[in-house]
Amino acid sequence: MNTKGFYVRMRLLQNNTRHYRNADKSNFCSRYFKWILWFSLSFYFFSSFLITNNKPTNSISRNTVSKTKHSRALIEELSLLKSTHNPQDTLKGMKVYVYDLPSKYNTDWLSNERCSSHLFASEVAIHKILMNNNDIRTLDPWEADFFFVPVYVSCNFSTVNGFPAIGHARSLISSAIQLISSELPFWNRSSGSDHVFVASHDFGSCFHTLEDVAVADGVPEVLKNSIILQTFGVKYKHPCQEVENVVIPPYVSPESVRTTLKMSPLNGRRDIFVFFRGKMELHPKNVSGRFYSKQVRTEIWRKYGNDRRFYLQRQRFAGYQSEILRSTFCLCPLGWAPWSPRIVESIVLGCVPVIIADGIRLPFPSSVPWAEISLTVTEKDVARLGDILGDVAATNLTSIQRNLWDPDVRKALLFNDPMVEGDATWQIMVALSEKLDRSHKKSSVFDQ
Repeated sequence: MNTKGFYVRMRLLQNNTRHYRNADKSNFCSRYFKWILWFSLSFYFFSSFLITNNKPTNSISRNTVSKTKHSRALIEELSLLKSTHNPQDTLKGMKVYVYDLPSKYNTDWLSNERCSSHLFASEVAIHKILMNNNDIRTLDPWEADFFFVPVYVSCNFSTVNGFPAIGHARSLISSAIQLISSELPFWNRSSGSDHVFVASHDFGSCFHTLEDVAVADGVPEVLKNSIILQTFGVKYKHPCQEVENVVIPPYVSPESVRTTLKMSPLNGRRDIFVFFRGKMELHPKNVSGRFYSKQVRTEIWRKYGNDRRFYLQRQRFAGYQSEILRSTFCLCPLGWAPWSPRIVESIVLGCVPVIIADGIRLPFPSSVPWAEISLTVTEKDVARLGDILGDVAATNLTSIQRNLWDPDVRKALLFNDPMVEGDATWQIMVALSEKLDRSHKKSSVFDQ
C-alpha cells in the first residue's frame, strides 16, 4: 500500500457511494421485515381469538378448540422469534468506517512480530477486528456514525532497551489527519468529533512515557475534539484525559491465555498465596523528581521479600502466566502509569488482582463488577498487605473467586478475533454507541 494508491482509492470512493447507499437501504428493509411479519400475524391471531371467545360456550366444537390451540402455539412461536436477541440492537445499528490509510501509518510496523502481541497492541487488534467485521464496519463513509483512524504509534521499539519509543506519535497522527481531511470531507464537517483513535500507552493521548512531560505537553490540539480509546484513566482531573475518551484494557493475547489454561483449570490447585513478578528496584532512581512506581514496588520487596507467603520475582520469565494460574492473589502495583496488564492477566487466569494504584479508573465498569472480583489496597497501606490478604482469605475469598471465574467477566477484557458479543472490542462498540450524539449522520437525521 502506498500514498498514490490511497489517493486513487479516495477518488473511487466517491463513485461507489451510491451503490453502498442502495445496499444499505436493502439491509434496512430486511432488518425490519421480521418485525412487521410478527406484528401482522400476531394481530390476525389475536383477532381470531377474540372472535372465537365471543361465541356461546356450547357452540365451540372440537375443531374450533383445535384451531384455537394451534393459534396460541403459533403466537408463542412468533413471540419467541421476536425475543431472539439481535446483537446489533444493542449497538443501535451503529456503523463504523475504517480509513484505508497508506501502510506507513500502520501495517508497515507489523514487520516486527511484537507489534501485534505486546501490551500496547490493542491499536493493532482493534483495527484488525473492525476490518473483519461486516456487521459494524461500513464501506460507505456517508453511512458511518464513527470514523476509525488506524495509526500505530506503539510499534517503534527502542534498540537500547526494547521498549516502545513514541516520540514520533504526534507527528504521525497529525500527518494522517492532514491526509484524510484533504481528501475526504468527513473530518472537516465535524472537526473530528466523530473520529476515533487508539492511545494504548502509559499516559494515553498525551503520548509520553513520563507523567511530568505528558502533563506539560497535554493532549495534542488536533485531537481535542475526537474520541480516544486509551488505557490510561484516573478518577481525578488529569490533563491526559481532558478529551472524550473510553478506558480500554491493555492487550493480552487470547491465544496465550488459552494455551496457559490447557495446563490447569481455573479452579485447580493454587499453591502460591501472593504472586508478583516484575521490576522492583532496590535503590529507586530519581527521574525528573519522580520515582518508579512511587516506590511502592520497592516497599513490597523490602517488606515481603523474605516472607514465605509471598512469591516475589524480579527477573523476566516467559512462562509467568503459569505462575499466575497457580496463585491466589496477584499484586498489580502501578509502574510509571497506574494501569497494568497484570490486572487483565490475573482476571482471565483466575487469580484475585490486588490493585495498588490510587485513583485508577478501570475499563468497562458497567460490565465488569470490579468491586466483586478484585481487591484495592491504597499505596500508603502496602506495608499492611500481609494482614489484609490474610483477612480476605479467612473471610470472603470464596465469594470473590466465584465472581472472578464468571466467563463473561473474563471475556470482557480480551480482544478476540473475530469479535464475540461481550468481549473487549464489543464493550468498546457499546461505549461508542452511547456517544451517538457525536455522530454527524445521526444529528443530520434529527435536523431534518
